[in-house]
Amino acid sequence: MNAYVNPLAGGDAVFAPFDTSSVIVDYIRRTTFDHPTLVVHRDTVARQYRALKAGLGRADIHYAVKANPTREIIELLIAEGSHFDAASRGEIELCLGLGAHPAHISFGNTVKRASDIAFAHGAGITLFAADCDMELEKIATHAPGAEVYIRLLVGATGADWPLSRKFGCAPEMAGDLMGRARELGLKPVGLSFHVGSQTRRAEMWRETLDQVAGVWAEARATGFDLDMINIGGGFPAFYGEEIEAPQAYAAQVMAMVEPRFPGATRVMAEPGRGMVAEAGMIAAEVLLVSRKSEDDICRWVYLDIGKFSGLAETMDEAIRYQFLTEREHEATGPCILAGPSCDSADVLYEKRPVAMPLGLQSGDRIIIRNCGAYTSSYSSVGFNGFPPLEVVVI
Repeated sequence: MNAYVNPLAGGDAVFAPFDTSSVIVDYIRRTTFDHPTLVVHRDTVARQYRALKAGLGRADIHYAVKANPTREIIELLIAEGSHFDAASRGEIELCLGLGAHPAHISFGNTVKRASDIAFAHGAGITLFAADCDMELEKIATHAPGAEVYIRLLVGATGADWPLSRKFGCAPEMAGDLMGRARELGLKPVGLSFHVGSQTRRAEMWRETLDQVAGVWAEARATGFDLDMINIGGGFPAFYGEEIEAPQAYAAQVMAMVEPRFPGATRVMAEPGRGMVAEAGMIAAEVLLVSRKSEDDICRWVYLDIGKFSGLAETMDEAIRYQFLTEREHEATGPCILAGPSCDSADVLYEKRPVAMPLGLQSGDRIIIRNCGAYTSSYSSVGFNGFPPLEVVVI
């Protein structure tokens, strides 16, 4: 039985058994790749969707297309009955082109081009996010009469990949924005928020839900007939630290949502990472193993994939991927992992080195686990001449 390398603090070697009969691992082992390739298992995506749906109950899942926009994934989720959260015209066109109904797509980006709003409205999309006056004015001009929900800025929740500051308005602004939406002929129907990507425990939602519930209650008390709450994403994937099973996690979240939002006949959830991360692994290769000096404690291990070719979420070492090699049972030592590009920022893990086999050599194959989310969609187009991350769906 092989083992995956768990990149824990201090570079300690921690091995855990891994099922090498996995369909993805088996496929990678018997396939030759010319460059890094993400292999996605469609049945795992379906399984995650069904588990989350079972836990979320009456909530509509709006899959965050940005997590992985691979056509086969969108087609599968349409067949499963999923709705979609789109961040751009391109994502809207993708979903519509594959058969998604316009009523099942929300335009959830709060920073939208006016012409894209007009396109979405013309295509039949009626639900838009906003967090400021100017965005409401654009929507009113180019999607008159549309339903809008106001995204709130919430505090830090302990998520591994926080999403505070850039999106959302202060809670005390929500009422004024809903009033402005109504003046503009729009229909303010609800609120949205995001607890932060990779929120590992459902209990971490509680404080944010309390905060948003206060805004909800005040809005309804002042005459806004809100009927929709969008709880966003945050549903986690396994990256080496314990998480709750998806159905149980989702059920706990919904158990906290239900009593806090009276009158919410519509509940939306926007899982992305929790839907597809565990369905994908990247087939990669070791390009070089070196030391910077004779007394250097850590080896440098350079992979043929880095920050600019799919592993952007290693920024600040927020997401800690695990690595599967064929050198099982070898002694390990701490390594600094880096990508292949000529950019000095292309270092994956240095603050917390990764324990890797001491016998690791150039040319060794390596599998990066649970990276079906935010890898192919972050992959740049040709930086340093390296090709974008290829995707294979099995």
